[in-house]
Amino acid sequence: MKISNFISVSLVALLSSVSYVQAATYSNPLEPRNGGDPSIVWHAGWYYMTSTTWGDVRLRRAKTLNGLKTGESKIIYQSNEPSRCCNVWAPELHNVGGTWHVYFSAGTRANTDNQRSQVLKGGANPWDEFRFAGTLNTPNWAIDGTRLTIDNKNYFVYSCWRSDTVTNLQSLCISLMSSPTTLTGGEFLLSSPTADWERFGDFPVNEGPFALYHGGKTFISFSASFCGSPQYSLGYLTYRGSGDPRQKSNWKKSGRQFTAANGNFGTGHNSFFTSPDGTETWMAYHSTPNAAGSCGDRFANAKKIDWNPDGSPKLGSAPAANQNLAGPRGE
Repeated sequence: MKISNFISVSLVALLSSVSYVQAATYSNPLEPRNGGDPSIVWHAGWYYMTSTTWGDVRLRRAKTLNGLKTGESKIIYQSNEPSRCCNVWAPELHNVGGTWHVYFSAGTRANTDNQRSQVLKGGANPWDEFRFAGTLNTPNWAIDGTRLTIDNKNYFVYSCWRSDTVTNLQSLCISLMSSPTTLTGGEFLLSSPTADWERFGDFPVNEGPFALYHGGKTFISFSASFCGSPQYSLGYLTYRGSGDPRQKSNWKKSGRQFTAANGNFGTGHNSFFTSPDGTETWMAYHSTPNAAGSCGDRFANAKKIDWNPDGSPKLGSAPAANQNLAGPRGE
């Protein structure tokens, strides 16, 4: 009888423990200030998040997704160098061969005409100290850079201005990487904002690319339309599976996949990360509560994504602010 009671009590305790693990919740926004262009990663028991602050690069960490709201933070980059002091945008965390790097955009104080892609190099842990590693050698203006790996080759995908798009459209470009800080082989045009859904607001835009790999397929999500438009939204490119990834013809562009919903406007500039147990894919993205749209008043959010029968990402819709949501598995 005592053994039976002990087993019953132990089973209840175990089930309660399992329920507790599965019951982690969170709500959006994760960052209601300077929350644009969020990048989130999970590494060795911690979430790390960074986003656009305009004047520096700040890193925040917490044990849970919801904990990022109040997690400890530190500045990892701030510079008085005139060529990269200001307009600091869209930092992203990337693990390159076991060493963490941050790719971001910065330029001069006077205007945003001189934006270039910059690189910080850290250590084996994202909380290690970062140092400035260099400015990537893009031929011209470049923002929102991200890494892409196909067939063991590394590429840099970024937003660029291209005169060969007839009207000098803000587009996506791609270059081969010979090292984490060096591009080689020239710049190639990957995508231009030619569809109606990519042309809302002040001017047509493709920006904010981010790579996603699933089921043997490779995707690049991107943001389209002017950032201050409420119709700013997400689509993606799908690699056709063979051929030079720098050739536009080897990619297929989707239609609009993630747009304004539930009081969120200007939903875009995303990154992807995995749940602590590795079974789920999550997306960080920004939005604004301003129904007129905004390039500045943006909040960082996160949501789990699913997959369509053909293996393509199913991004769903942005949940309402302050809604209690199930957190990533494994928390």
